[in-house]
Amino acid sequence: MCHPQSDAGGIEAIDVTATLGQGGEIKLVYRVTGALEALKIVDPAIPDRVDGLWKNTCFELFVGNFEDKSYLEYNFALSGQWAAYQFSGYRAGMAELETRAPVISVEQSGDVLAVSVTVPLPDMTRHADLSAGISAVVATKSEEISYWALVHPAGSPDFHHNDCFALKLEARSGA
Repeated sequence: MCHPQSDAGGIEAIDVTATLGQGGEIKLVYRVTGALEALKIVDPAIPDRVDGLWKNTCFELFVGNFEDKSYLEYNFALSGQWAAYQFSGYRAGMAELETRAPVISVEQSGDVLAVSVTVPLPDMTRHADLSAGISAVVATKSEEISYWALVHPAGSPDFHHNDCFALKLEARSGA
């Protein structure tokens, strides 16, 4: 859903499917539907780790552990660039997350933009119950930005807020 303080900028919907893989990875497919010609779409780039991706169109995944307040943040750009961080608590103790690069692919067909991402999750998350927040920042050519998430907390957009971690992922059994 688009944040109530955001203008959707011609985007009708963003739908996401999430699949937890047997190897500890999560596969996400973000489908953006609407007036794609209004979007600010950057050209493909070398798929490196880059900070500040949220300043343009960017797709995000937050993963938290039920047992403590720590969480991970992943950012995926249409360019193929990405970022990954770990936090010890709400916006606290931010550090780069040591991880392999996610695999990002982008396809556009008519009024649908599909962004597929496969993210390797750290070993420590494989046998834990997790909560996830799936979100997107959408920038238009007219420099407007809309904020999309499964759930938004009251007030300004804040993907780090615990309310955004609305998707529950049960631990894979060891058997």
